Amino acid sequence: MVHRITLIPGDGTGPELAEAARRVIDATGVKIDWDIVEAGVDVIEKYGTPLPEHVLESIRRNKVALKGPITTPIGTGFRSVNVALRHALNLYACVRPCKSYPGVRSRYQDVDLVIVRENSEDLYAGVEFDLDSPEAKHIIAMANGKIREDSAISIKPFSVTGCRNIVKYAFDYAVQNGRKKVTAVAKANIMKYTDGLFYRVAREVAKEFEGKIAYEEVLVDAMCMQLVQRPESYDVLVMSNLYGDILSDLCAGLVGGLGVAPGANIGNEAALFEPTHGSAPKYKGMNKVNPTAIILSGVLMLRYIGEAGAAAKLEQAVAAVIKEGKSVTYDMKGERNDPTAVGTKEMADAIIARMK
Repeated sequence: MVHRITLIPGDGTGPELAEAARRVIDATGVKIDWDIVEAGVDVIEKYGTPLPEHVLESIRRNKVALKGPITTPIGTGFRSVNVALRHALNLYACVRPCKSYPGVRSRYQDVDLVIVRENSEDLYAGVEFDLDSPEAKHIIAMANGKIREDSAISIKPFSVTGCRNIVKYAFDYAVQNGRKKVTAVAKANIMKYTDGLFYRVAREVAKEFEGKIAYEEVLVDAMCMQLVQRPESYDVLVMSNLYGDILSDLCAGLVGGLGVAPGANIGNEAALFEPTHGSAPKYKGMNKVNPTAIILSGVLMLRYIGEAGAAAKLEQAVAAVIKEGKSVTYDMKGERNDPTAVGTKEMADAIIARMK
């Protein structure tokens, strides 16, 4: 069987990382017809937008995509392409496994957590009103003195549908992957209507899995502390968009950083796989950046398309190269200036060699 899959190289170091991932995935023996499309800051002049419509059309047609990192401006410029893709394709579930691999420098060992993050609602829904806008003034007037007049406004929508979808996905994931517990994370003691709704819906869903999957609730601030103190106590964590963004980076830190943190964005009609780190434009074209995260995202993609054997072979090869510590990029060496560090391409070569 030949799988038709969209490949979005991205910008910055994205194209080098995407090429490394493509090569190692092809080396598993799975037959893939790559549909390569462009997106990101590098194509704005060409298409007038960082996210051309043909990119969305390709993913809708192929149902599966692998994406390199894309630059997101901070505080100004165009809206995040990553967020726009999730909204346009209704990729409501963001799945970020955080797993320890021997050889990766970290203060922790044997961490094996999965963050399941709601992808479409919360403060990331993009419902914002600027300072002095008519909408902001209207909301400020409605708040009866609770909001200062010189405020910009972001709205935090939670729906029963969105909460149910993400919690149900987390429990289904736990069942399908042999997990034991789902922990719902929120701040319902303060935000009683939004985060409170999340917990109410989560409890309803949890009843459907009684006797199969354990369920608990932890407030987000306490969760941060407990993850640092005893990450081994947790398994699958489910939460809303903003908390998921923050805690997934925290959990990545437990296992060595974003360089080894893969990601998947799943919807009912399509799935998009991507590393969780940024595009590192200062390293563009230098053959320097660690390809592990995008390659492990490829492992998640292979499992998703039903190629479990190839996924296992690739993950084992990645783990072996990391454990050996010889053919790895500078950030995975004991000293960042270690002259024995290899480049993006060479680390991919070493992974491919392990699969032969």
